[in-house]
Amino acid sequence: EIVSAVGQVRKKFFGNRIKMNFLLNIQSGLCPEDCNYCSQARGSKAPIPKYSMVGESTFCDAAIMARDVGATRLCLVASGRGPSDREVTQVVQGVEAVKKKDPNLEICACLGLLKEGQAEQLYEAGVFAYNHNLNTSENFYGDICSTHTFADRKETVTLAKDEGLSPCSGALFGMGETIDDILDVCYSLRALNPDSVPINFLIPITGTPLAKLNELTPQKCLRILSAFRLMFPDREVRIAGGREVHLRTMQPLGLHLANSIFIGDYLTTKGQSVGADLEMIRDAGFE
Repeated sequence: EIVSAVGQVRKKFFGNRIKMNFLLNIQSGLCPEDCNYCSQARGSKAPIPKYSMVGESTFCDAAIMARDVGATRLCLVASGRGPSDREVTQVVQGVEAVKKKDPNLEICACLGLLKEGQAEQLYEAGVFAYNHNLNTSENFYGDICSTHTFADRKETVTLAKDEGLSPCSGALFGMGETIDDILDVCYSLRALNPDSVPINFLIPITGTPLAKLNELTPQKCLRILSAFRLMFPDREVRIAGGREVHLRTMQPLGLHLANSIFIGDYLTTKGQSVGADLEMIRDAGFE
């Protein structure tokens, strides 16, 4: 009943369209931050690839793959606290190479905490959006990370917006937060007024502190998505990491609430196959 009712809000603003986003991990592991949920964090024992910033050709190859599967946004994600000036220059060069070949492909960068002027450089290179999630409530934040604060994250979203980038900020659920925490981060995000809101569900990864935590159900995930659709009726609400793990056979119902998904794999975990995603979208009556 909740999905049916809230789905009317989604339908009013987005009809039957699903926006597809393709993710490229441009720098993996080697992160000094201690976020408990992350396989790339300091202290993580997860067996993941570790490499420094990829080259221009990898940016361009990912852009081609994104278009091949029907994605309209390419999301570039780098591990680390925040980019050095050299890393920003590398991203700028990669983005310029992509935009030269495909000027209409949306680019979203997710590089961590920004310093003044870095967002402006990204914007001038052709980056459209900047992603930096709040992840959880301000009250609960200290339980999942000690190396930076909730306020640091808010500051970066605001800085990116002020320097011309479309703000993209969401949250991660299933880390032991309460219902109040879910609502608190929802209100904190609404105060930031992002254009797109990715909703992640924790994938418990072996080697991380939250490896044994698995408290989400499909029904809880759908309620979370419903709450965010009501709080952000006309904004892009994206089902991001963990939908295959936690929504499982109920994934198509999630499409009646969110109007955007990642297609393909995530940072260090595999997603559903592209073919299965496209089939799911078609079978559910979306395009």
